[in-house]
Amino acid sequence: MSSIRRQLLLWLLSGLMLGVAAAGVGIYQRTLAEANALFDDHLKQMAASMPNEAFSPLPPLQLKDQGIDDGLVVQIWDRDGQQLYFSHPGSLLPQRAELGFATVVTERGRWRVYSALAHNNVVQVAQPMSVRERLAAGMALRTIVPLLLVLPLLGALIWFTVGRGLRPLRQIASALAQRTPASLHALPQEGLPVEVRPLVLALNDLLARLRRALESQRAFVADAAHELRTPLAAIQLQIQLAERAKTEEERSAAFAELKQGLTRSTHLVQQLLTLARAEPDMAERPLAPVDLAELARLAVMEHAPLAAEKKIDIGISRQAQARVRGDSEALRIMLGNLIDNAIRYTPDGGRIDVGIMANDGGAVVEVADTGPGIPHEDRERVFDRFYRGQGSRKQGSGLGLAIVKNIADRHGARITLSSGPGLRVSVKFPLR
Repeated sequence: MSSIRRQLLLWLLSGLMLGVAAAGVGIYQRTLAEANALFDDHLKQMAASMPNEAFSPLPPLQLKDQGIDDGLVVQIWDRDGQQLYFSHPGSLLPQRAELGFATVVTERGRWRVYSALAHNNVVQVAQPMSVRERLAAGMALRTIVPLLLVLPLLGALIWFTVGRGLRPLRQIASALAQRTPASLHALPQEGLPVEVRPLVLALNDLLARLRRALESQRAFVADAAHELRTPLAAIQLQIQLAERAKTEEERSAAFAELKQGLTRSTHLVQQLLTLARAEPDMAERPLAPVDLAELARLAVMEHAPLAAEKKIDIGISRQAQARVRGDSEALRIMLGNLIDNAIRYTPDGGRIDVGIMANDGGAVVEVADTGPGIPHEDRERVFDRFYRGQGSRKQGSGLGLAIVKNIADRHGARITLSSGPGLRVSVKFPLR
């Protein structure tokens, strides 16, 4: 399992070590450049201090017995090119001189050579480049060693600081671990770092949505249990009446009531399943362009057999090209519920018109029937779950318009109920 603290420690210490290494290289190059300038000047002064008058060839001085790694090598020629003096014959320097500075490569490494004309003689002074490089390396090393020694202390400080900075996350994790499904109140936000506050705000928003979902689920289960109890009790009563029937007419009437009760219970269960299927995951499905005219055509074809049983004339009265951005499955359920409600409440031989309209303000889906309509006093409450008006207690389950309202809200649509001549339901979708 990866650790933020370990990763931060690793990356910060790695960055510090790279910085120290880069500083060491920079110090080495700067020191080497200054050493080159200083030692070049020293070579000039050394050459200028040699004797100017002519003298006979001299044997090498006792410098030849000393190491030359840290010393200077001197050669002197006269104007005829005869070597008058060579302090270290074993240095393998070339037996010639080019006036000015030059860098010579030998078997013993690179040498910095300066040659000058001093009256009748040519003086050459040379020094190994390793002297300058060791000086620069020593200076860089003496500079970065204290920084390297401080790295463990910096690592401990980083470990402690990061741990202290991550403490609010541990507190949040501990607070969440102590929560139960019944305790979904918001996490405290006081004293939180700026970086942690967005996480806590998002968690509080999630907890609030979970609380609302659980409350809605509890209310839904309670309402569903209450609504199912009545038709199931009625079915049980009709079965008892059928068992006690003494004549064929009584038995047939009991079975007819039983069939109606089963039909209502089946419809109620189907609506409950539709609502349960639509609510939890509706916000999770992605939105896409939907052709409302095609969706209306399919919905009318799907409900045509049910309308034919009641000899209801159902069709699409207006069909404009209207596309909205939405969830096609949810919109199919919405149209199906509107048409199903219209079929249930429209008397035999009635008429249902489905219209799709488009204008600058958006798209409109309209379902109009010739049924009894909804009284004005009930139009605000018909969207509540399990609410049924006085004229719809036997036909409906009280969930159809609640499902329609839920889906319309999801798509930002507005529902309007009006009379014409029965009930006219208009769902207006905004432009997106």
